[in-house]
Amino acid sequence: MSDSPAARLQQLFEGHRLTPTQRRIAHCMVRQAAEAPFLSSVELAELAGVSQPSVTRFAVALGFDGYPALRRHLREVAPAGREADDDSLNEYQQAVHAEMENLRQLAEVLADPSLVERAGRLLAQSPTLPVLGLRAASSQARGFAYFAAKVHRDVRLLDEGGTMLADRIDAAVRAGATVLLCFALPRHPREVVDALAYAQSAGLTVVTVADSAFAPVARHSDILVPAAVGTGLAFDTVCGPMLLGRVLLEAMCDDLPEAQSRLEEFDTRAAARGLFVE
Repeated sequence: MSDSPAARLQQLFEGHRLTPTQRRIAHCMVRQAAEAPFLSSVELAELAGVSQPSVTRFAVALGFDGYPALRRHLREVAPAGREADDDSLNEYQQAVHAEMENLRQLAEVLADPSLVERAGRLLAQSPTLPVLGLRAASSQARGFAYFAAKVHRDVRLLDEGGTMLADRIDAAVRAGATVLLCFALPRHPREVVDALAYAQSAGLTVVTVADSAFAPVARHSDILVPAAVGTGLAFDTVCGPMLLGRVLLEAMCDDLPEAQSRLEEFDTRAAARGLFVE
C-alpha cells in the first residue's frame, strides 16, 4: 500500500459519492497533497474555487464532524518530519522534481496492473478505436493514435471539437467501435464531458486517462486511470499521462495477436523506403 500523501488522499476519498463541487475540492487536495493537512478551510476554498461552506460540507460527506476534524485526521496520518521545500532548487528544478513524484505515484497505481490490463483488452477487442483528446489533451491523443495505428486495424483520432464531434462518434459506432479512449487534462473542456456522455449513450465503453480520479470526466468514464500533472510552471507538465498512454498501448498490444507481425511488416517497408536515417 502506498504511503505517499496523494495516495493516502485517494484512499480517503474512494467509496464516497461526491458532488461535482466536492470532486473539485478532492481534486485540488490531491494536487496539493503535501500541503493539504496544513491548509485552512478558507485557503482550500480559494485554491479550489469554491465557497468555504462547500469545504465544510465536503468534510461532512467524508464522515467527519467538520473541516477541522478532517484536517486533524490528515495531520495525524502524515509522515513524521514532513520535508521542507528545498530552497536551493530553482523553479525549473522544482518542476522536474514534482514530475518525478508524479511518476512515482503512477508507478504505485500500476503496482496492481489489473485495471490497465482490462483497459488494454477492451481497446484491442474494439474493431474501430476512436481516441478523443481536445485542447491540452490533443497531443496525448495524437501520440497514442499515431502508435496505435501501427498495430490496430482502425484508429480514429478525435482531436477537434465542434458540431461534427458527435457525428464522428456515430461514424465510429457504425464501423463497429465498442470502446472510446479519452485523454482528459486540465482545464477540462465542457465539450469533452458532453462528448463522453454522448459516447456512453451511443453504447460505447469509455476508458479515460485523466489527471485525477475526481476529474469532471469521471462520472462519464467506465474505466478511469489517473496520472497526475505538474502545476509548478505557467503551463501544466504531463509526463505522467503521456507515459500512461504508452502503458495502455503496451497492454493493448499484449491482446492483439497480430501486433508483432504488423510492427515487423512496418519495419520491413520502412527499410525498403529508406524512411529513417538510423
